[in-house]
Amino acid sequence: MYIKVLGIDLDKSSFHLMGRDAQDQQVCKKKLSRQKLITFIAQLPPCLIAFEACGGAHWLGRFCLDYGHDVRLIPPQYVKPFVKGNKNDFIDALAITEAAPRPDMRFVAVKSIESQSQLIVHRVREGFVADRTACMSRIGALLLEFGLSFPRGHSAMKRLFSWLSMQKVALCPAIIGELQVMHDHYGYLNEKIAAQDA
Repeated sequence: MYIKVLGIDLDKSSFHLMGRDAQDQQVCKKKLSRQKLITFIAQLPPCLIAFEACGGAHWLGRFCLDYGHDVRLIPPQYVKPFVKGNKNDFIDALAITEAAPRPDMRFVAVKSIESQSQLIVHRVREGFVADRTACMSRIGALLLEFGLSFPRGHSAMKRLFSWLSMQKVALCPAIIGELQVMHDHYGYLNEKIAAQDA
C-alpha cells in the first residue's frame, strides 16, 4: 500500500485516517487508537501527512517529522470548504487529504516544544487573570445585593475588609465568611499571576 497523502482527523482517543496514492485513489481508510496511530506512522514510508491545527496537533506533528514525514497543519476554516456531504470523521479526514496538496493552501508551522511551552505559560496566565476578574465581579455583585457599591480596581479589592468596616450596613457572619473565602481566592490568583510574570 503506497500512500502519497494521509489525512488524519484528530480526536482525544481515536483517529480517523484517509490515504490517497499518487493517482489520487483512496488506498487507506482506518480508525485507530492513539497507540496504534503511533505504531502506524512509525512504520509508514515517508509521505505527506496532514491534519487540522487543533489540540494535540503540534505534538503529533513533531512525532511525524521525527519519522521523516512531510507534515502540514491546516487551519480548520481552510478544510471546511472541502467537506462533502454530511459531516463525519472520515469525511473530515478525506477533506484534509484534498486540501493538503493544494499549492495555494495556507499552513501552520509545527511548534517546537519550547515555543509550545511558552505559549502554554501565557495561556495559563490568561486563565488566572480571567478568574481573578470574575472573582472581583462576584464580590462586587454580592455586596450590591446588600446595597453596597464597592469601588472598582485592585487597590480597592486589597482593602475590602477595611472598606466594609466603614460602611453603615452590617453583614451577617455567614456573608463575611463567604467574602473572606472569595477574597482569599483573589489573593491566591494574584500570587499565581505574579509567579507567571516572574
